[in-house]
Amino acid sequence: MASPDDNPVDPPPPSSNQPPPTLPLYPEMIMAAIEELNHKNGSNKSTIARKIEATYGALPQAFHTLLSHHLNKMRQSGQLLFVKNNYMKPDPNAPQLLSRGRGRPPKPKAPPPPGYVPPTPRPRGRPPKARDPLAPAASPKKKSAESGGTGRKRGRPRKYPKTSVTPAVAAPSSDAPRRRGRPPKVKPAVAAPVGA
Repeated sequence: MASPDDNPVDPPPPSSNQPPPTLPLYPEMIMAAIEELNHKNGSNKSTIARKIEATYGALPQAFHTLLSHHLNKMRQSGQLLFVKNNYMKPDPNAPQLLSRGRGRPPKPKAPPPPGYVPPTPRPRGRPPKARDPLAPAASPKKKSAESGGTGRKRGRPRKYPKTSVTPAVAAPSSDAPRRRGRPPKVKPAVAAPVGA
C-alpha cells in the first residue's frame, strides 16, 4: 500500500477567473524600453518588442499587433519620431515642426507703416446707386404689372400641358408591349425577280 506522501500532488492549474498580472499602458512600456535601450539612432520595433518581453515576461497573444498600433499612434501624435525605420524620442530642445497644409504657402506680408489704419471692409453685395442730394425723397414704388411693362412674371415660364390637341399620328395598337430603345427599322417588301 502506498502512502499519501509517495504520490506528488500536482498544483491546481491557474483558473481562468484570476486576472492576469497587470501591465502598464503600452505608451509607458514603449517609452521605458526606448529610454533603457538608449540607442543614438533610435530603436526599431523588434528591438523594442524584445526589451518589453524581457522586462515584463508574460504578455498577451496580441502583443505584437498592439505594439504596432501604439507605435503608429504615438508617431502620429508626435510623441515619437520615426527616422530610417527607427523610433526615437523627440528632442525637447529642437523646434517643433508643424505639418504643412496643402498648396503653396502664402507670401509673407510686409508690416504696415506706423500710424496706418486699415480701411473698413466692404459690405457684401452690390453697392447702392449714388443718389442726388438735391433731389426730393422719392416715395416707395409699388410693383405692379402696369409699371413693369410686359405684365409677365419673372423667370422662365411654366410648362403647361397641351389641352384639346390630339396626336396627328396614332401609334399602331398591338398586343406586344413596347420594347426599350430605338424601334427596329421597317424594311420595304422586296419583289420577286422577274423571269425566274
